[in-house]
Amino acid sequence: MSTPEAQEPANPELLGLARRDGADPLALGSPDAPVVLIEYSDFQCPFCGRFARETKPDLVRDYVDKGVLRIEWRNFPVFGAESDQAARAGWAAGQQNRFWQFHDTAYAEPRRRNAGDFSEDKLTAMARKAGVEDLARFEKDMASDAAHRAVTRDTEEGYGIGVTSTPAFLINGRPVLGAQPTDVFTDIIDEAAEQARQQEDGDE
Repeated sequence: MSTPEAQEPANPELLGLARRDGADPLALGSPDAPVVLIEYSDFQCPFCGRFARETKPDLVRDYVDKGVLRIEWRNFPVFGAESDQAARAGWAAGQQNRFWQFHDTAYAEPRRRNAGDFSEDKLTAMARKAGVEDLARFEKDMASDAAHRAVTRDTEEGYGIGVTSTPAFLINGRPVLGAQPTDVFTDIIDEAAEQARQQEDGDE
């Protein structure tokens, strides 16, 4: 995958990874938004946390809320058992439509890696704080085969396109690696939105 300094044109195959599923609880924004940002992330990754705290709120306010951008989350646990457990917990929160609240709670502060900060008890406490109402169902969903399959699907998708570290992003098929400054994201989103507009005008 390329770095922002050596941007390649959007790859049509990568563009096709956007699911645009209106029922996906792990996505923010309209399925019909002209720009889709796919994020491959690990809840134990400090740079993912930095993106969540410093960049995502601006992107939601300036692009998602205005119908320009859709953000699709992909679980990509790379730091071991607690990462995998946290990924399944996020999916479980999503089954009660509280994924993004869980996401914001998990990333609210830097946490230690593989030191018990993402134990089952701590994850249940995060779910409670995130407003997950049925905690018994949450714990059952977290341990389910469906959670395992969903996380595996995302992880295999990431590995299939060469993701090796987190966070990794695709913006309309254009790769961006790491928690880059916000203006790197806004520049690429603006360019992708303009390209989508031109394409739509050309199709008419």
